[in-house]
Amino acid sequence: MTTSASLPAGSEGSITRVGTVTDRLVEANEQYAAAFTDPGMDARPVLKVAVVACMDARLDLHAALGLQLGDCHTIRNAGGVVTDDVIRSLTISQRALGTRSVVLIHHTGCGLETLTEEFRHDLEMEVGQRPAWAVEAFRDVDQDVRQSMQKVRTSPFLLHTDDVRGFVFDVKTGLLREIDPGA
Repeated sequence: MTTSASLPAGSEGSITRVGTVTDRLVEANEQYAAAFTDPGMDARPVLKVAVVACMDARLDLHAALGLQLGDCHTIRNAGGVVTDDVIRSLTISQRALGTRSVVLIHHTGCGLETLTEEFRHDLEMEVGQRPAWAVEAFRDVDQDVRQSMQKVRTSPFLLHTDDVRGFVFDVKTGLLREIDPGA
């Protein structure tokens, strides 16, 4: 597999400008915009689904799930855990933009499995202020998916909680493994 990080300088389609990573991204956007045509879509996802997943760079959600532009809302954070902000985004997705299904995706080899809440303490010692947010670290990815499903299903803000399913994406095989919420 080739990634943008592995493209040699000057290869076709790569960015040849020397600068920061952000400079590369802006130049890539300029190339994208030059060929862009308005797809004529609105913000309502065609498949009426919201996908909550980890921000891990190894997860290409659209490719892994066979999704096209406009098919879903994608909400990503460290670990793909259901936080208050995820509930906020899902509430807007459902109540204002018509989604009906929620798919939760964690993955193997997640960095949150190596952290603890001690991370917050270390930050407090370094910067002099304790973060208001929790790390949401976990040791058992299956159990954390179950916990995330439960948070979605019991949220009083969400209208549609009957089609909530959770999965673990295997970063070595690309396969999803569904998690039984009752196990």
